[in-house]
Amino acid sequence: MAGTSHGHTPAAWTGVIIAFIGFCISGAFMVLANPLGFWAGMVVVALGGVVGLAMRAAGMGAPKAEHKDLADVIAANKVPAKA
Repeated sequence: MAGTSHGHTPAAWTGVIIAFIGFCISGAFMVLANPLGFWAGMVVVALGGVVGLAMRAAGMGAPKAEHKDLADVIAANKVPAKA
C-alpha cells in the first residue's frame, strides 16, 4: 500500500476518528454496566461511517482507480511459447 493513498484522505481520517471516539464511549459505558450509554456510543460509531461516506461523496476521499478489462490484462501478459 506504499504506492497508494489508501486511507490518507480527510474523509477516511474523520470517519475513523469519530468511530474511535464512539468505541471509547461504548467501552467506558460497558465497564460501567450502563446499556443506554453503550448503545449511544455505538450510534456514534455508525455516525462515523456515515460522515466518512458523506465526505467521500463530497469529493474529500480518494478517487476510484480505473481497472483494466480482464481480457486486456491477459492478452498483455501472454508470453508466446518457445518451439
